[in-house]
Amino acid sequence: MEKIAVTGIGIVSPSGVGKRQFWANVKSGRSFVKEITRFDASKYPSHIAGQIDDLEKYTHVSERLLKKIDTFSHMALIASEMALQDAGLDIKKEDPNLVGIFLGNAIGGWLYAETELRDLYIEGREGVSPYMASAWFPAAPQGQVSIYYGIKGFSKTVVADRAGSLMAIGYGRKTLSKNKLNLILGGGMEAPVTPYALLCCNTYGGLSTDNEHAGTAYRPFDKNRSGFVIGEGAGIMTMENIARAKSRQANILALISGYGTNCDAVDRINPDPSGEQLAKAIKMALVDAKANPEEIDYISLDGLAVDIWDRSEINAIKLAFGSRAKDIPASCPKSMFGNLLGASGAVDIITTILSMGNGLVCPTINLDTPDPNGLNFVAKQAKEYKINKALVISRGRGGINSVLVVEKYGGK
Repeated sequence: MEKIAVTGIGIVSPSGVGKRQFWANVKSGRSFVKEITRFDASKYPSHIAGQIDDLEKYTHVSERLLKKIDTFSHMALIASEMALQDAGLDIKKEDPNLVGIFLGNAIGGWLYAETELRDLYIEGREGVSPYMASAWFPAAPQGQVSIYYGIKGFSKTVVADRAGSLMAIGYGRKTLSKNKLNLILGGGMEAPVTPYALLCCNTYGGLSTDNEHAGTAYRPFDKNRSGFVIGEGAGIMTMENIARAKSRQANILALISGYGTNCDAVDRINPDPSGEQLAKAIKMALVDAKANPEEIDYISLDGLAVDIWDRSEINAIKLAFGSRAKDIPASCPKSMFGNLLGASGAVDIITTILSMGNGLVCPTINLDTPDPNGLNFVAKQAKEYKINKALVISRGRGGINSVLVVEKYGGK
């Protein structure tokens, strides 16, 4: 399958809105996890998160539209506009039937839903907004981006727990390689910092309850890990065929060259401890990219900070790369701003592309004592590395494995 060009990036995250601000913060190794202040979350077992407090400063969306959509759609619209601007694209000049939208998320838009459901029980059905039905469901951002830009081509929303956005991008790459579309907006968004969504995430299991030490609570692969921390945000990229990108003299940021996905089929929640299926997904992605294991210069880790997940991920990397696993730089930058659930894979790809362009691997913060060991963890602070090919891992409950290979344009 042919390689696909990434020509624009839009990022909305706790570590910054826009790729310049985001990159400046993630390369510094600072934590952006803090106590939730948006509502009284003190009675929840975990009440810390990566939050975006100034979204309105970056919006181009009318007040009228904002009343009709949930925050996760709002973030998708902002990230989409940033990606198009970064790519130098005028969407009005595109054939709308040849533009698609491929997005992923895990839980939908619950701030809008829970507000309207509260009104339903207080005021009856007359108190519920007619936009409730279209605001909360997982495909709402795809619909809103489509309407806003007049995009009419084949599109898809993927709901696959934390693997959703990486799968959506993999699906988008496959669609572009078959020449079904000219241009795709691919990525994901998630807005779980709301009362009901936070309750669901706490029930989900695996959240850190180290609320007194918010900045150091998310500790992937550390001996003293206590679970992950949720975050909100969106990451969206413009994706095009290389020939088209070159013909319009676009700045090609990176290439998506390989993708692999499968399932463990072991447990309805936890992964296979052996990591065998994840290792197979890694090998599938490498074969698809026509890349040898020796060519991978960096691994972006899923890093859930839960024993069985961390251990099985390291097992999989060792199975896939053998003795070389201990040499490849690996990190989990989301430790700085929280796990964006269904949007995490898209943000990981964006972070990897920025790392590639700047020759700098962002760190896993809070990693004092690796457990289990065996990888070349980049911890605490960023390190300079030349990255030509990188591997991005994203996983979901029930044993969903999703792996993508990203490479530098013009690299080896």
